[in-house]
Amino acid sequence: METRTMDGILFANMIRGGAASLSANRQLVNDLNVFPIPDGDTGDNMFMTIDSGVSALEEKNNASLGHTASTAAKGMLLGARGNSGVILSRIFAGISQGLEGVDSADVVLLDKAFESGISEAYRAVSVPVEGTILTVYKDAVHYAGSQIKTDTTLESYFDNFLEELRRSLQRTPELLDVLREAGVVDSGGAGFIYIAEGMLLALKGQMLTQEKTQKPAKAVDYSLFDENSVLTYGYCTEFLLRLQKAKGDPEQFDLEAFKDYLNLVGDSVVAFQEGTIVKVHVHTMKPGEVLSYCQQYGEFLTTKIENMTLQHNEHTLHQQMETPRLPHKTYGFVSVAAGQGIKEVFVSLGCDVVVDGGQSMNPSTEDFLSAFRKINADHILVYPNNSNIILTAQQAASLYQEAKVDIIPTKTIGEGYAAISQLDTEKKDIPTILAEQQEIISGVVTGIVSQSVRDTEQNGLTICKDDYIGFVGDTIYQTAADKNAALLALAADLHLERYDIALIICGASVTAEESEAVYQAFQQRYPQTETYMIDGQQPIYDYILTLE
Repeated sequence: METRTMDGILFANMIRGGAASLSANRQLVNDLNVFPIPDGDTGDNMFMTIDSGVSALEEKNNASLGHTASTAAKGMLLGARGNSGVILSRIFAGISQGLEGVDSADVVLLDKAFESGISEAYRAVSVPVEGTILTVYKDAVHYAGSQIKTDTTLESYFDNFLEELRRSLQRTPELLDVLREAGVVDSGGAGFIYIAEGMLLALKGQMLTQEKTQKPAKAVDYSLFDENSVLTYGYCTEFLLRLQKAKGDPEQFDLEAFKDYLNLVGDSVVAFQEGTIVKVHVHTMKPGEVLSYCQQYGEFLTTKIENMTLQHNEHTLHQQMETPRLPHKTYGFVSVAAGQGIKEVFVSLGCDVVVDGGQSMNPSTEDFLSAFRKINADHILVYPNNSNIILTAQQAASLYQEAKVDIIPTKTIGEGYAAISQLDTEKKDIPTILAEQQEIISGVVTGIVSQSVRDTEQNGLTICKDDYIGFVGDTIYQTAADKNAALLALAADLHLERYDIALIICGASVTAEESEAVYQAFQQRYPQTETYMIDGQQPIYDYILTLE
């Protein structure tokens, strides 16, 4: 095939193909985890992000490339999860900006749009790190653009794009020591390659399919538009019109004059022609007049007319039911946690909403927005409690307009617990509060114990599958066959005796006997340190050790 231009229908199919390809390979991406513990979630995060774009396209299918790119990007924006998911959403947001207002694009315009994806993705990250999806995407765009010639087709452009994606991915360990030591390539870059592979297959007509659970159609509540209602928003009117020779020459059909009429009687007009078929979308108060006018040119293949006032009332009611507002106050607090015990602790500390999430289950941008909507506060403080969630929280904060939202950049549950438990909002301005919270976070050390899922060597340690490792951040300190032994060894390496407080949060795998044994051991070894135990019930992490 030699495709010279891309329209919205083709681009939508390519995004669907990219999502299907990643769906089939997301566990492989998850497994490209630097740490040998079962918390790899990059594949899941990237898939749920792009799949949100696919879902948005199913609701608003359109042949205009600019409209399609914008719809997909907005869907990904709300569905973005984890750092790689947010970066992926920003890549497509940049592409959308580069395609704004165009019905179709040749390879030169598409390449410029892909360049916009680079700048938008880098702008989303406060401190961009090379050797990640950012580098892989940037290298591929620059290479594919450099290879454009007068005879370059979309297929050859994407062939070059994918070729450089793969080369750049193999170079990522040269840029990041942590990848080289773990013996893996960047998982975000790998996820993007699967997306690009699916997009290229769709471009070449080899569409991948993705299994989806069919959702039952939601019943319409017609009581929301009764005999006393007033039509405020008009009708969303869509149809396919087949131009008929019996009514005129289809080749002489004047699409621009046709759109001029639609703009006189309505708004949100989208109309385009493919052969003898004209697809129309218009919001109008009088759909009957629109249909009568259009029928002078041909006959309808499909029609759909929806009462937008009914849709608006239903949407408003849904929002009210889904997000009941809390009583108004000056400050509101949102935290992220997994494990019923930890959630209850954060609620007891004063959090208005605890978003369900953590490692391997990152919340989306929309999850944060939903939490913000529940809080009727002038100022909202957010505690992500995970380094892979901070970017999503920041993206949600930038979108929310009803309150001032600040992100307290807590990277661990321990930091979140310490920051919230020492929060003081009495008679203090926001800059002072934020500075004090940052100071508290800087004085917290959080150690983790979790079980290894593979054999590996890191930090000079030989780690066997099913061993327990003790680590802080990216540094593994200890490995042991027993979770309690790993925790005690980690505490010794961290010189726990230097700290005033030790908080031990026990995971779902820890038995009552194990937690009691740990508590007694800490009391005996570190009598000068106050030791507290919480039954957090969190997954993946057997112990979370917080030192202050």
